[in-house]
Amino acid sequence: MEQAKKFNAQAVNQHIVNWLKNYATKARVNGFVVGISGGIDSALTSTLCAQTELPTLCVEMPIHQAASQVLRGEEHIQFLLNKFPNVSRAKADLTQSYDVLAQSLPTTANVEKLNLTLANTRARLRMTTLYYYAGIHGYLVVGTGNKIEDFGVGFFTKYGDGGVDISPIADLMKSEVRLLSEYLGVTANIITAKPTDGLFGDDRSDEDQLGANYDELEEAMLAHEMGKTAADFEGRKQVVFKIYERLNRINQHKMTPIPICELKTL
Repeated sequence: MEQAKKFNAQAVNQHIVNWLKNYATKARVNGFVVGISGGIDSALTSTLCAQTELPTLCVEMPIHQAASQVLRGEEHIQFLLNKFPNVSRAKADLTQSYDVLAQSLPTTANVEKLNLTLANTRARLRMTTLYYYAGIHGYLVVGTGNKIEDFGVGFFTKYGDGGVDISPIADLMKSEVRLLSEYLGVTANIITAKPTDGLFGDDRSDEDQLGANYDELEEAMLAHEMGKTAADFEGRKQVVFKIYERLNRINQHKMTPIPICELKTL
């Protein structure tokens, strides 16, 4: 992809680290807290935070998590601990808390809606946990969403993983996340792992949920920004473009500011 060929990992790395340091200084906070999932986005984000030399707390929050995700997360945290003296770790096993909460709530015969709602509940429970750690330490909660997720297809939970103080990689496409992760030495098994939000307690991937992979969606997003329409494509590219258009449309409520009923027109 042409955009990826022009990517200057060193310059982007330094820019994001400086931005993080400057923001934390102006906000007068002590450091950062990052939720570690075993995926590439949280691995990159936590590494960038660690590079600031400010305290960086990496929090594991398993909820019926697959062993492979847990192991990747632990491996990454150990990588950071070995390299950065300002990094610390915490683990909050939320499985029991989630089970108790889920059992106290009503169910519905619509299994699809129930499963999606419970998946979002997991994300919101994790958000609450991160803000707990942020509160007791005086840290910022750092978002791990990338550009295609946050501003393309809206693939995040409102007030879940979307509930953060700052988003250092939200202007990076997924391909750029991979390039910068490689540059920073993130372990290969994290970089090559199939992306998953890990919210359903099974092995479904992001691609399974979205209907297209990130490279395809990235191409569709760039085409959409250029004013292209589905009629400009054929076959698989047209299918993906329509998927992108649909997700971008229905998830605008996540990507735009909360509507306010203004009184100035009275």
